[in-house]
Amino acid sequence: MLYDVTLSVRYAYALSAAAARMHLRMMPGNGPAQRLVSGLLQADPAPAFRRDRVDFFGNALTEMAYDAPLDTVDFRFTGRIRRDDLPKELDLSCALADMRRELAEVPSLAPDAPHHFLGASDRVVPVPSITAFSRGITRLDQPVLTVVEAISRALHEEITFDPTATDVTTDPATAFANRRGVCQDISHIMIAALRGIGIPAGYVSGFLRTEPPEGQPRLAGADAMHAWVRAWCGNEVGWIEIDPTNDMRVGADHISVAIGRDYADVAPVKGSLRSSGFHSTRHSVDVIPVEERTPVEAVGRSNTD
Repeated sequence: MLYDVTLSVRYAYALSAAAARMHLRMMPGNGPAQRLVSGLLQADPAPAFRRDRVDFFGNALTEMAYDAPLDTVDFRFTGRIRRDDLPKELDLSCALADMRRELAEVPSLAPDAPHHFLGASDRVVPVPSITAFSRGITRLDQPVLTVVEAISRALHEEITFDPTATDVTTDPATAFANRRGVCQDISHIMIAALRGIGIPAGYVSGFLRTEPPEGQPRLAGADAMHAWVRAWCGNEVGWIEIDPTNDMRVGADHISVAIGRDYADVAPVKGSLRSSGFHSTRHSVDVIPVEERTPVEAVGRSNTD
């Protein structure tokens, strides 16, 4: 499936910011079922300094700095991405009881190694109530992939999606206690739930194509940034991705932007500035499917036209 994607982020400051330095993770990358066909990341006004590189986890990272007064700044990614479904694999994952042995057989500390995704991170620390929840719905003799899917299903049933209940700073313990939150909260809760019983888990930011109600036109900016979970299911299966907000395996409608241990590693815009007073922010996302034609169809259309 081909998609044309636009992500716009706008910041407006009540009082001019004297200087600012920012890290942007807005450019989707390539993966087993995803390819960035083309992409452009722009800023208005243009920064005094810009450097494009790759961070530790392999995400596209753009550093920008401003040294002149800044009242508003707009960041905009436009690109075309090919996203395919991954084939449904057999559940060859180890038993949950064998996860410690499986981890010991991984000597690597490369960015994709499961060891980076097992302990506490900036936004996800051990939460006894969440660990107890995980243990209450799983067994040590179950395959790890089965455990991951069971926790996703339970959280989908347990947590009410409520965009008014939390904000970007809400911790997983609070969201879990209130049983309300958005995709960021539900993903953080699931990461805590998996790590609490010894399963390495990480955070994925990206886009999810949404469909308008039947009979209504699609609205510009109707899509939003989404979040889901990647879990390591042992040496045989490796990493899988699952969307606990919707209780579904990640597929062709999910476009990955960045992976990390939690939201702190993948925030689309993160930085510091010298300013005072309030600021506002606005995000807009469009994910538009592109009609694909085979070469024969394309030639036939050209000859006809």
